[in-house]
Amino acid sequence: MSCKEQQEEELEVLHSIYEGDDNFKEVNLTTFQYKYGEDGSFRAFNVELVWGEDYPDTPPQVNLSTFYNKHIYENVKSKISDGLQEQIPDLLGCAMTYTLFEWIKENYDDLIAEQPESQPISQITEEKSTVVEVAKKKEKKEQLTKNQKRKMFDRLDATGERPRGWNWVDVIRHLSQTGSQNS
Repeated sequence: MSCKEQQEEELEVLHSIYEGDDNFKEVNLTTFQYKYGEDGSFRAFNVELVWGEDYPDTPPQVNLSTFYNKHIYENVKSKISDGLQEQIPDLLGCAMTYTLFEWIKENYDDLIAEQPESQPISQITEEKSTVVEVAKKKEKKEQLTKNQKRKMFDRLDATGERPRGWNWVDVIRHLSQTGSQNS
């Protein structure tokens, strides 16, 4: 059986197994993601497997650098990746995507042991201080010269608004400029 036929067969099997599973995502015909852990948890991560042209005779590419994994420590990512790489040689030549995803499920607690359950306080403090600095920068007001302030004050009344009728048309002057129509 050719690699292409094996890929098509495995694709059908994955669809039937993971039908209705919100954690499984098919990015395209050769890229699959599975999310482990609870939504919003600091221990949740996403594993992406990308099939090459010669898959399953060649190993899939393991990607843990998705945006969803930005909070996962590098040592945890390498532990997950190394564990998957140890499993792959035994599975070469046969469908392995489901097996690899299930291996992570079974070993989830061991793989994520070094990842804290919540964000470290020092990291939260750094993020808050960055937000405060950005907010301080935005508060800077526009500097006006004395002449600009004087002109603005002349155009406004005591409440800071333009006086009533500032845009009214002087009817008598307007009619005198247009002239009479009985001439």
